[in-house]
Amino acid sequence: MSEFDPLMENTPSTGTSALAVADPTPVGGVQIVRRRRWPRRLAVGAAAMVLLTLVYYGVTFLQVRSTGLSDQVRTVDAIVVMGAAQYDGRPSPQLAARLDHAADLWASGLAEVLVVTGGNQPGDRFTEAEASANYLVDRGVPAEAILQEDASHSTYESLEAVSALLHQRGLFSVLLVSDPFHSLRTRLTAQELGLVAYVSPTRTSPVRGSTETAREFEEAAGIALGRIIGFKRLLSITG
Repeated sequence: MSEFDPLMENTPSTGTSALAVADPTPVGGVQIVRRRRWPRRLAVGAAAMVLLTLVYYGVTFLQVRSTGLSDQVRTVDAIVVMGAAQYDGRPSPQLAARLDHAADLWASGLAEVLVVTGGNQPGDRFTEAEASANYLVDRGVPAEAILQEDASHSTYESLEAVSALLHQRGLFSVLLVSDPFHSLRTRLTAQELGLVAYVSPTRTSPVRGSTETAREFEEAAGIALGRIIGFKRLLSITG
C-alpha cells in the first residue's frame, strides 16, 4: 500500500496527478509599447551626412587655397596658359598677368612648347588664344614655339583639346599657368584627361581680396562635386 500524500488529498481527479502552480503573471497588465526608433536614427544620419559634407567642403577649400599658394615649377613638355577675357585682341589684365608669368617660365627654359587657350564670344574678332599668342610674340616668345587651342569656352574644353593636341606630338607633362584660385581645378582636370600636370600660378593677377576669396569658395564647390561625378559631367551640369 502506497504512503498517503497529503498534497494529493484535495486534487481533483483528472486521470493524472499534477501539482497546482499559481501563475504569477497578472491578467490584464499594462501593454508594453515599443517606440519606433527610425525617425531619430534618420535625424542622426542626416546630421552626420551634413557634417561630413561640411568637412569635405572645408578640406577642399583649404586645398584650393594651398594649391594657389604653391609653385610646382619644373621642366615639362609644355607650358599651358589658361584663357581669360580679351578685348578686341588685347588681353584683359587678368589674362595679361597669366601671359607675363608664362613668358618668364618659357624664358627660363622649362619647356620648348607654350600652349595658349580659349575661343571667342559672339561678335569678337579675336579668340583668347590668338590675342594671347600675339601678346607673347611681342614679349619675345617665337611664334613657332606657340600652339593655339582656339575653340573652347570652359576649363574642361580647353584642357581636353590641349590634351589631344599634345598627345598627337608625344607630349604629356604640362606646367599650367592660371590664377591661384583656379589652379587646383586645372590640375585635377588635366590629370583626369591623362596629362601629367603641375601648376605655377601667376602672382600678379588683379583678382585679389574678397573677390579672390569668393572665387575660392566657388572653386571648392565645383571641385568637391567634380571629384565625385567627374569634371566632364560637371561641365554638362554647370554649363
